[in-house]
Parts: sequence; C-alpha cells; structure tokens
Amino acid sequence: MDKAPLPSRPLLCAAALWALTAAAAQAQTAEIGVGVELVLAVDVSRSIDASEQLIQRRGYAEAFRSAEVQEAILNGGWGRVAITYVEWGGAGAQSVLIPWTLIDSPEAALDFAARIETGPSAGVSRTSISAAIDFSAALFQGNGYAGMRRVIDISGDGPNNQGRPVTEARAAAAAQGITVNGLPLMTTGAIDEPYGGWGSIPDLDRYYVDCVIGGPGAFVIPVTDWDQFAGAVRRKLVLELAGWQPPALEMLTLAQAAAPYDCLVGEKRWQERQRIWD
Repeated sequence: MDKAPLPSRPLLCAAALWALTAAAAQAQTAEIGVGVELVLAVDVSRSIDASEQLIQRRGYAEAFRSAEVQEAILNGGWGRVAITYVEWGGAGAQSVLIPWTLIDSPEAALDFAARIETGPSAGVSRTSISAAIDFSAALFQGNGYAGMRRVIDISGDGPNNQGRPVTEARAAAAAQGITVNGLPLMTTGAIDEPYGGWGSIPDLDRYYVDCVIGGPGAFVIPVTDWDQFAGAVRRKLVLELAGWQPPALEMLTLAQAAAPYDCLVGEKRWQERQRIWD
C-alpha cells in the first residue's frame, strides 16, 4: 500500500503560523477587561520615618474603605479595576507589597485595604523616581488584565537623585500609553529634614508637574500636611479610578508650558552634599 504523502513545507509553515495566531488570540482573550490598571507606587525612602510610613499605609487603606472610592470603582469602565501596591526608594529598591488584584466589589476593596495595613514595613535609602516609574511600567506586561487606561500613581517627598533622569523614564512610560500622576509630599518634615533639607525642595509640586507626571490626563495633588494625606489619596483615587480629570488640569498644563524647571535639581543637590561631606 502506498504511504500517504508528507505535507509540503509550505503547509507545515501555514499550520505553525495558524497555531501561533490561535495561541496569541487565546492569550489575548484570557485577559480580564478592567476600567483601569493602576500601580500605586509609594515612597518609603529613609526621609519618611516609620510613623509617616504608617500614615501612608493607613491613608491608602482608609481610601479603599471609603464609599467614594468604592463607587468610583463600580461606576467606572467595566465596574472593576486591577491594582498593585509598590513601595520604592533608591534605584535598586522597589518591591511589590500587593501583586495585581482585581477589585470588583466593596468586599474586594475592603480586603485590599486590610492587605495594605498588614504588609511588612520597609525603609530604604536614596530617591529614584525614574527607577520607580520604570519598575512600575514593566508590571503592566503580561499581568492578565486589559485596562481601558494604564496609570502609575507616584508619591514622594523629594526629587529624583539616583538612576537615570526622571524625564527619560516619564517619556518611556508615555510612549507606552501609560499616564503618570503625582502625589508630592510637601510636609514640614520632608522640607526641614535632618540633613539640612538637601533631600527635598520647597516647590516639589512644580517639580512633579514639570518633570514627573505625563501621559493622557496627568495631574498632581500635593500634600502639605500629613493630616491631609488620607483625604488627598481618596480624592486622587476617585479621579484615577473613575477616569475623571481634576478642575486644575488646565492650570497644570499651562505650568508645564512656562519657563522650564531644572529637572536635574535632585541629582545636583546630592552631588553637592557628597562634595561637602567628602
């Protein structure tokens, strides 16, 4: 009996191509649609002491327990969001406290709040906003979610002083369609810190506007007193989760178009500090 002829090479190639296409389509359909994929990137550098870290944790936890934030989640696109909680400091110091989590109900929001408060504490040296943005942007790849928007929410009490220039990291994130929002911590402790104030600057909000935030609808909400922190986080999350834009967005855009800010101010201050100490 004659053997059946083997498939020709073109047919084999076509079959392999079809298999790859089918696998890619299956992987794509496996992603869960959400209104927003949000990275909460929280500064835990040493200029933020243990009590202030606790204020931050409680502020985020209280926000997710609030009716306003829960309504923003449920009334936004898809009625659900995906969030991961990251803590960061210097160029090599970023850690995921809570991995990507689907929040689609008040119960899920309450569970996320509890996990924020029970996570291990940290404290690391230096401030690398650029590394925090790069680290956070990479977390979107293959996370299992397909968001209508992708947002990185950066909080911090000083300018970038380690790693590549923050403007380069911002541009790279924007090129991927990622929005970077800012929560500059302009508290008295941050400005008048023990090291003579070298680690922060009095106009940190302007620095964040000109050098850190970027992408569609980017905005800044500054915190000038720790008593304001929980409220500022709540307002910021409502805007981010519901996809709204703050009334001051136009003013921030105009500020970015004004005289350019020195986005290397943090690196220069650190170099000056090293020169004095050496």
